[in-house]
Amino acid sequence: MESTHLRQQIVAMRQSFFDEGILDQQFSQLEQLEEKGNPSFLEQVFTMYFNDSTRVLATVEQAMGETDSLDIGEVDHVLHKFKGSTASVGASKVLSEIINIRKLLGEGDLQGAEVAFQELRKEYDNLKAKLELYFQQLREAGPAETASAPHPK
Repeated sequence: MESTHLRQQIVAMRQSFFDEGILDQQFSQLEQLEEKGNPSFLEQVFTMYFNDSTRVLATVEQAMGETDSLDIGEVDHVLHKFKGSTASVGASKVLSEIINIRKLLGEGDLQGAEVAFQELRKEYDNLKAKLELYFQQLREAGPAETASAPHPK
């Protein structure tokens, strides 16, 4: 009974990621790779993503805090790389915020970029918290849970 309830929670949680626009189809494609042999593949991918992006966010935050000596080209380069890794894991809301910051920087709107960076942090922290809980529940339920989850709309 408890296993069925946990299974339903996992399926509902996963679907909410797509319904809320937090994740996109790329996440589903990564899940399909997991089903082919490495039951913790997806979690490993996101662990690497979160480890790398923590450093990226700290670098961008520090650079943006130094507005008098801000190298917009360098920040844009860092954000461009972050955009690629974010797209590759399917983190659509985080991706949208990165695109917005790059646009604002390109327009020279440093104040707007700083505000957008705070929104990026919020979306990133939300993604991380939700996926940490999701992966924890998957570990508790066992590797078969992902396969039974419906695909996004």
